[in-house]
Amino acid sequence: MLTKTAAVLTLALALAGGIAVAQQMPNMPGGHAGHGAPARASDSESTRGYRAANAKMHKDMDIKYSGDADKDFVAGMIPHHQGAVEMAKVVLRHGKDPEIRALAEGVIREQEKEIAQMRAWQARNR
Repeated sequence: MLTKTAAVLTLALALAGGIAVAQQMPNMPGGHAGHGAPARASDSESTRGYRAANAKMHKDMDIKYSGDADKDFVAGMIPHHQGAVEMAKVVLRHGKDPEIRALAEGVIREQEKEIAQMRAWQARNR
C-alpha cells in the first residue's frame, strides 16, 4: 500500500503525464525521461505549466553526487518535492474538480513541510 505522500506524488505525476512517459522510456535512469518534452503550439496553458515544472524539476534534480547517500537523497528530493508543489499550483490555476483541487492544496502543504525539514537537515549536516 502506498503511503499518503507516495500516493499524492503518484497522482501529481499522473496529472502531468509523467507516469505514462516513464513507462514508455524504461531504459532511462530513474524512469524520468521525456518529462522535459518541448512545448507545442497546441499545448494548453496547463500543459505548458506542467512542462515547465517538469523541466525545472528534472534540471534541478541533476545533482552532483557526493557519495553520501543521505546528503544525495535530500539534495535530489528537495527539487523533486518542489516540482510536485509547482504541478499542484498548475492544477489550482487551471483545474476545476474540487476533489483534485483539495488534493493539490494538500500536496502543497505536505511537500512544503518536507522541503523545510530537508533544508533544516541540510543546514545541520553540511
